[in-house]
Amino acid sequence: MDMPGNKRSGLLLPNFEDFHTRDIEQARLWGQRVFCDNEIISLQRKDEINAQMYYRKIGGLGVGFMSYGGEITINPSQFDGFYLIQIPLCGSECIVRGSEVTYTSSSVGSVLNAGQQIQLVHGENTEKLILRIERDLLERQAAQYLGHRGPKQVEFDTAMPLDTAVGQRWARTVSWLIDYLGGEDIPNSPLIDAQIEQMMVSLLLASQHSNLSEGRIGDERMVAPAFVRRAEAFIEENAHKPIAVSDIAEHVGVSTSSLYTGFRKYRNSSPMIFLKEVRLQRVREQLLSCNAGQVTVTSVAHQWGFAHLGHFATDYKRRFGESPSETLAR
Repeated sequence: MDMPGNKRSGLLLPNFEDFHTRDIEQARLWGQRVFCDNEIISLQRKDEINAQMYYRKIGGLGVGFMSYGGEITINPSQFDGFYLIQIPLCGSECIVRGSEVTYTSSSVGSVLNAGQQIQLVHGENTEKLILRIERDLLERQAAQYLGHRGPKQVEFDTAMPLDTAVGQRWARTVSWLIDYLGGEDIPNSPLIDAQIEQMMVSLLLASQHSNLSEGRIGDERMVAPAFVRRAEAFIEENAHKPIAVSDIAEHVGVSTSSLYTGFRKYRNSSPMIFLKEVRLQRVREQLLSCNAGQVTVTSVAHQWGFAHLGHFATDYKRRFGESPSETLAR
């Protein structure tokens, strides 16, 4: 993903606080200051950590760029007071939330919810944009959209697709905000700050599926009908089987034409693309859970229906930021 201002070796952003250290404890303390108490465990030699962050607050938002250089595991305390949106520019992360495992890359970002316990495995040479949103700001604006006070806690899906039109628009907006705040002569205006807060939170609520997506949030056309959600659940449960579009349509009780239309309109995708993404995820989970001497990439790929290994390897690397063989060698 080509982001304005991304220089890979680090962003030079005047008006942003910044730090750069090879000391894990210093990186932990900075993370504690910006986010919450945390534990950082190096998966490599300690001197291979190369942590850097550029960060700035504006009202109830915090935005910036960060990287740890080496491969590390981060165990934060519970995110009680904020939501954290992460947009990888390169590399990948593994996010564990209970039994749910999400892998991010340049095509898949993440939303870490307030009030949830997670673990992050930050891949080597991973760089990402971050947006921190205060919990009370987000929930207050969600209540305004829903037309009543005191909504239940907002819980977003962890995975945020960035290779869709909606995802790309979101990523560009975060990139624009970083460029704007990094410029010279930024006006000190509470009115502008409030407008930026409202824009970013509104866009998140309208773009990312959550437990409030059935409410009147943003463009109601983006709320997928029940048959699309049932189709996704059917695909998840039967991805190991040789299912066809006709099987999915029959299960949810619509025509194949309606099924394609629903996925195109509400997911900017198709049922078979969704099936391929689920199967790629299952391949990765299996490669990560096995030793290189136990299985081969070819056998696992064939098991999940990928007959053309060249296309499979290309899709896998685009999805996860590394080759299947690199995953198996972990």
